[in-house]
Amino acid sequence: MSVSPSAEPTLWELHRAVSQLREDLRGDLAQLAARLDQVVTQDVYRADQRATEQRIGQLESSVADLRGEQEQAAGRWEQQRREDQRQADAMRRLVLSSFVSPLLIMVVQLWLLSGGSAS
Repeated sequence: MSVSPSAEPTLWELHRAVSQLREDLRGDLAQLAARLDQVVTQDVYRADQRATEQRIGQLESSVADLRGEQEQAAGRWEQQRREDQRQADAMRRLVLSSFVSPLLIMVVQLWLLSGGSAS
């Protein structure tokens, strides 16, 4: 079995094939270079992750501080509400003792006077 001379490519065809391979390789290398521009090293990635974790830690700390302040404010508010309630109760007792008690004593004195003069 011999190969006919017409089955082998000519030098010009080989030249075109190599040129085409070169162009394809250049395009592929350009695409690879573009993708490599978007890639970061592991060190940079780890540093970014550490910075992100630090920011998250700071935010968690801030949230915990705000929660503590809110709980303290709620406690102060509740204490103020109880104090206001005590003052309102004291004011009611004062009103009762200032106005109702003298009227009651006067009614009792009038009753005693009217009962004493009738005898």
